[in-house]
Amino acid sequence: MTTHPNIDSTQVKAPRLEFAKSAPKAFRALVAFDAAAREGLDPALVELIQIRASHLNHCAYCLHMHTNDARKAGESEDRLHMVAVWREARHFFTEREQAALALTEAMTLVADAGVPDEVYAEAAALFDERELAQVLALICTINTWNRVALSTRKVAGTDER
Repeated sequence: MTTHPNIDSTQVKAPRLEFAKSAPKAFRALVAFDAAAREGLDPALVELIQIRASHLNHCAYCLHMHTNDARKAGESEDRLHMVAVWREARHFFTEREQAALALTEAMTLVADAGVPDEVYAEAAALFDERELAQVLALICTINTWNRVALSTRKVAGTDER
């Protein structure tokens, strides 16, 4: 297993299985679903959604990957640092981004309170139906990726895309 140069490999638990190799059809289906969900969405919004869900799910592997992807796409360090506390730092994010982050939180933590009407209504007011459906699909895909990464014990810093 290759790791990031700052990772002490003696402290890293070994991955459990390679999902892509063990379930290739499911993996390819998830990749296709993910690609379809992103279609037509602003790449910055895509990364913000993925980062926030990964925070909530405590998925270090996906958080590391998506913060790096966001940086490569030109996202600022200020905004990346504020995603976890976006409600207290709203001025860093557009109304659409705030609505998407709120929806991401509600869907990721759906067992807590469902998706409140006001959260859904705010997103529906700022995204057209196609965009809203894409955002919903994207939130579903990142939550699935987080669960795969956590279940298989993917190690942050080892993304080899």
